[in-house]
Amino acid sequence: MDRFSIKDMEALTGIKAATLRMWETRYNLVEPKRSTTNIRYYDQDDLRKLLGIAALMRQGAKISHLAQMSAEDLHQAVLHQELGPLPLDERLEALTLAMISLDEPSFQRLLTRAFEQCGVEEAMMNLIFPFFRRIGILWQTGSINPAHEHFITNIIRQKLIVAIDRLAEEAGPGPSSGPGRSARRYLLYLPEGEFHELGLLFASYLLKARGQQVAYIGANVPYPDLFILDQQYRPDFTLFSMTSSLAQDSVADYLARIRQDFPRCTHLVTGPLAVLAEGQVRWERPLVLVKDFKELIERVEAYAAGMSVAI
Repeated sequence: MDRFSIKDMEALTGIKAATLRMWETRYNLVEPKRSTTNIRYYDQDDLRKLLGIAALMRQGAKISHLAQMSAEDLHQAVLHQELGPLPLDERLEALTLAMISLDEPSFQRLLTRAFEQCGVEEAMMNLIFPFFRRIGILWQTGSINPAHEHFITNIIRQKLIVAIDRLAEEAGPGPSSGPGRSARRYLLYLPEGEFHELGLLFASYLLKARGQQVAYIGANVPYPDLFILDQQYRPDFTLFSMTSSLAQDSVADYLARIRQDFPRCTHLVTGPLAVLAEGQVRWERPLVLVKDFKELIERVEAYAAGMSVAI
């Protein structure tokens, strides 16, 4: 779990493999190890060092100078970048370094600074989700331990919950501070067998920030519970994500059941599995495929304005 190929290093740091090999020769920057079958690999210390170099070079530092710095000096220099008004994409290396090091204080500071500087929406869409995409393949191939995913996901989840609570505090008490006349009722949940809740939490933030009424049910909701929720809450829309394998149904079968059992409201469906099944599903009302958060925002704002939105 702590071994990285040169392709892994290129994906994580942005340093081309040919450049890395040249630096190894010219500056003795890192010394790749060899497996018992003579395959080159890098360890976590190498990754931390190269992440630091990549981040600082984006700020104008020269490789000849950085090659002389200790690993700890590089680490500290990168993690203190959040003190300045950096563009969001230049925080990726610092986030990755904090994740690899399981450095919770640094990850917290980086995230807080990004939220404060750019706002929750921009930080999530232009930093956090690109960050997940950047290292997602490495989690799946085992190059990075899944424990790292849990580590950062829990921190981001806590930040989102605080941001959602803050929206309610800013609205203040009283009926005039609640959802307005344009508010629609949204029921947010994940189907049974689905546990990746981060995107759903962010969707809840987006909806509440636009004055919509939200009932957030959460992950792993058994199908029979939907009948009770539909009868009691009477949503105008449901929003759910399909990311991993369902407990019983295929994607197409699950959506066919939703279409048949809950035809009254519109169902906004997101997630990689839904997108992959695009050609296998009859995407017409009440089912709507939403491919990304930008499209979700556009639809929510159009629905609130009373505009019809083509599927």
